[in-house]
Amino acid sequence: MDVESARAYLRKLPHVAETMQWGANLVYWVGDKSIGGKMFAVLNLDEDQKAVCSFAAGPELYAELLEIEGVFPAPYLARAHWVALRHWKALSTRELEQHFKHGHALVRAKLPRKTQNLLK
Repeated sequence: MDVESARAYLRKLPHVAETMQWGANLVYWVGDKSIGGKMFAVLNLDEDQKAVCSFAAGPELYAELLEIEGVFPAPYLARAHWVALRHWKALSTRELEQHFKHGHALVRAKLPRKTQNLLK
């Protein structure tokens, strides 16, 4: 996988909004942040950073993912069980798509009821 294929996949998930933040980072939200949406993945477009992407893994997969070479706790978000990838080959395309989808579902389930109702 690369940044363009990751971007194409993330944009196909339901109720996803994409923003550019913190320099050269594409941030993916379940629901637009203006309605109370929350982010679930970040793609780093700046090549001199430590990670190419990060995503919500959840407490049940967090420790397991950290055992994989090239996966590390996401800066600033590790306490929320986010992981980051040093390079795109740390996970296969299929695995990464599954983790993006899982992170999307985790974050959507934690949205306030009002926000979830707006996404129906």
